[in-house]
Amino acid sequence: MSDDTISNALKMMPYGFYAFTTKSDDDANIMVVNWVSQMSFSPRLIAVGIQNYCHSYGVVSAGGVFGLNIFLQADEAAIKPALGGRAKRPDKMKEADYTPAPETGVPVLAGAAAYIECKVTQIVDIGGDHDIIVGEAINAEIMQEAGPPDVLSLTEMGWSYAG
Repeated sequence: MSDDTISNALKMMPYGFYAFTTKSDDDANIMVVNWVSQMSFSPRLIAVGIQNYCHSYGVVSAGGVFGLNIFLQADEAAIKPALGGRAKRPDKMKEADYTPAPETGVPVLAGAAAYIECKVTQIVDIGGDHDIIVGEAINAEIMQEAGPPDVLSLTEMGWSYAG
């Protein structure tokens, strides 16, 4: 552990590990995210923190839709196509196995246990290197029944994205 107690405390918080998908016209992208939370029961709002300089930020800003692909721990390999930024992996969408979601057309990765389609309601500039994308859940599908203990998280990936 470092001497930075704030960083150490933030790293103690559990984080999920999801594929964030978005689409605008002919441009679609997949990236991994972990700062995700339901924010409201009615309407059902989901907030996602993403870097405000990544490729997906421009796509979600222009297209106004996003999806969250949820994976089980046992299906960790299925999220691999979402890894790596578009700058380093410009062909990652060609390599990814996905189908368009029925309401928004955002990519649904093969192997996902479930997905949620959202329409963006607002983008909140929080003054840092990430912004909050808020979307209303408009459709979802569950392909594999599971509970929170079975869902892939940063812990199972051996990663840390906090501090």
